[in-house]
Amino acid sequence: MEIIQTKNIHKSFGSLEVLKGIDLVIHSGEVVSIVGPSGAGKTTLLQILGTLSRPSAGEIILDGVAVQNLSDRELSHFRNTRIGFVFQFHHLLPEFTAFENVCIPGYIAERPREEVETQARELLEMLGLGHRLHHKPAELSGGEQQRVAIARALINHPAVLLADEPSGNLDTKNKEEIHRLFFTLRDTLGQTVVIVTHDEQLAQMSDRRIEMVDGLIHPDPQNR
Repeated sequence: MEIIQTKNIHKSFGSLEVLKGIDLVIHSGEVVSIVGPSGAGKTTLLQILGTLSRPSAGEIILDGVAVQNLSDRELSHFRNTRIGFVFQFHHLLPEFTAFENVCIPGYIAERPREEVETQARELLEMLGLGHRLHHKPAELSGGEQQRVAIARALINHPAVLLADEPSGNLDTKNKEEIHRLFFTLRDTLGQTVVIVTHDEQLAQMSDRRIEMVDGLIHPDPQNR
């Protein structure tokens, strides 16, 4: 089943055309890595897939919804409930515990509090952080912080998890653990994951490796 389909996506910033016509299909339950040199448009594409930025032209169908037709309010709700984000820098709120950070998107979605908190505990335990629920980010290692960020991204059962250089700030041991985790999420939860990365090891592990060059997808058969 197709979770994401883009048709002729363009994105310009003034006279600078960053994306020049992206046609892409992402299937349910696959881990896809997007690679390419700096300036190729990888992060811009990920932001558009995540509805953080609107394309200058083109269409996006995400989980059966034509997102370009949504109002800003509808888009905000859709983003919170159907898309999970993981960034290179964890963006955890420092004044809240790991448990509270994971719960926040569920509260924003106005889901029942008990349901959100039960799921937050289950996710943190699944990610090996059951003993760290009540620690604040400053008391966690970089790898632990990133796992909290992944649990937070999963709390609302997103259709797709989007990750931008998720291991770029980690040492080798934690990087390898985070890489394995994405495939565990695919195998245990059926989670669809799209990752922008410069890490060729992670790209080669993925179900598909998509290369971008100068705002276009490199014409390799496996990119389609």
